Amino acid sequence: MNLSPNGGLARTEVLILRELLSSDGDYVSGQKLAKLLGISRVAVWAQLQKLEGQGFTFEAARSHGYRLMQTPAGLHEALIEAYLAKRRRPLHLCCLERTDSTNSEAERRLATGEPVPFVVLAREQTHGRGRRGRPWHSAANGNLYLSFAFRPQIVPAQLQDFTLWMGLNVCELVANFCRLKPGLKWPNDLLIEGRKAGGMLTEARVDADQVRDLVFGLGLNVNGRAADLPPELRRSATTLAEAAGGPLDLNKFVAALIGRLDLAYAQFIEGDYRDTFASLWKRHDILRGRPVTIIQGVRTVHGTATGIDDEGSLIVRLDTGRTERFRAGEVTLGKEVA
Repeated sequence: MNLSPNGGLARTEVLILRELLSSDGDYVSGQKLAKLLGISRVAVWAQLQKLEGQGFTFEAARSHGYRLMQTPAGLHEALIEAYLAKRRRPLHLCCLERTDSTNSEAERRLATGEPVPFVVLAREQTHGRGRRGRPWHSAANGNLYLSFAFRPQIVPAQLQDFTLWMGLNVCELVANFCRLKPGLKWPNDLLIEGRKAGGMLTEARVDADQVRDLVFGLGLNVNGRAADLPPELRRSATTLAEAAGGPLDLNKFVAALIGRLDLAYAQFIEGDYRDTFASLWKRHDILRGRPVTIIQGVRTVHGTATGIDDEGSLIVRLDTGRTERFRAGEVTLGKEVA
């Protein structure tokens, strides 16, 4: 089910919201909105009434017009699109009430030839998944489930540090938007004060040594409560709202995140991200200098993380004194078992 009431993005809603948002809380005249949309002032009023039924609140004043007072707490496609007014290139959004997995939905759309880039968002996932096919708790409680889809046409070797780069940009956005200090636990977990707030999953389809389809998925605990998580996750997980001391404006946050990740992808493909990558990794790496346990299949090793190499592999000084690089594996801090 698409969140947009007409099954697609209502352009009139986007234009109205974009104009009201750009007014910075001032009134926008009905005449101006009518001229912008090419409709009557009565039709403008009808559109505003429709938006009020979706959770918006407007104030109307004679001889002044309308101003936006309140926006919906849940995902709203037209509002996100309005916040994204100044993005650098076209980007299609698909907001769903519920889906099995945003990554799976993105893969299905890629298979049918949908133009890229596009973003799939959902209020709830029924079969959300993390790395190695593990389930991802995905309740409809104000959290974020999002997948970007691309057709990069690059060789697979170029993807080695893609997830890390995108994860670092998520950290930067969270740090700036929420005034928090997130960290990235190699290779794909976002932590705040040692507790997991999000995870990433990159999946690619390769044909003839070329990446044809690329999906970057993100699950982020935004406005949910840690108390609402499954009992086994409550001690190890957190939400951005709890860490920040209050709920976030979800749609504004999502728009900022989409804009940041769209730019990050372009920088990655253009290859001009390396210097920034190094500085961001230094800022958000939570493993460097700390004891870690790494599990690869039946093998478990202990050591101290010392950083990553140019290919995004984790460098670990083992307890035996030898240094080893890991391109994959389950990592936990200390001597714990994952």
